[in-house]
Amino acid sequence: MLLIHCPYCDETLPELEFAYAGEAHIDRPADPASLSDEEWRDYLFIRSNVKGTHAERWRHIHGCARFFNALRDTVSDEFITTYPAGQARPDLTIKEAAE
Repeated sequence: MLLIHCPYCDETLPELEFAYAGEAHIDRPADPASLSDEEWRDYLFIRSNVKGTHAERWRHIHGCARFFNALRDTVSDEFITTYPAGQARPDLTIKEAAE
């Protein structure tokens, strides 16, 4: 079972408390009407599928109900860190250098 830390409630709880909400840090097009069908398709459906550290959005559905972001290793399924929505993706090179 995965344990996920909610940065708002400051609690670490089982994954059943949360809902996956897709890839994090996807910028909405400034003028969606100007996109071609292919560009609109790519925005809506095409996501990276990285092997390693991946930025994801999660929602604490059985708690504060807020969205937050997480960095998760897709190989080990380990949550590296979680952080409030709207914040920039943390720089892991600083954390790795400290270890």
